[in-house]
Amino acid sequence: MNALKIGEVAKQAGVNIETIRYYERRNLIPEPPRLTSGYRQYSADDVARIRFIKRAQELGFSLAEIAGLLVLRVNSDTVCNEVQKQAESKLADIETKIELLQRMKAVLSDLVKACHENRLTGECPILTALDAD
Repeated sequence: MNALKIGEVAKQAGVNIETIRYYERRNLIPEPPRLTSGYRQYSADDVARIRFIKRAQELGFSLAEIAGLLVLRVNSDTVCNEVQKQAESKLADIETKIELLQRMKAVLSDLVKACHENRLTGECPILTALDAD
């Protein structure tokens, strides 16, 4: 085994050292063995696991969801449609968020159009809308 120190793992995985420690506390990566000096010894598998976590986060998966994906990833008896179900659920969440963001954009855009530069704040349609019940 080619042991890596935490700084090397962080560099290879493209994360901060504190991110690695956080993943350990959240049990997303196993706590590595330590040398008698106290230094953690990581492996290339740890680097791959951290990269997997980061890619899943980039796709919008929460750390709790990623923990579930990691279980499926290491269980070779799991069929792919278990992973597909989780991905479809995440996709539905994203679509809902997009719809909400589009509505927010439309409302804010209308408010910005209604605003005139030199109007006093007491007459500002944006502030008035935010004050409304």
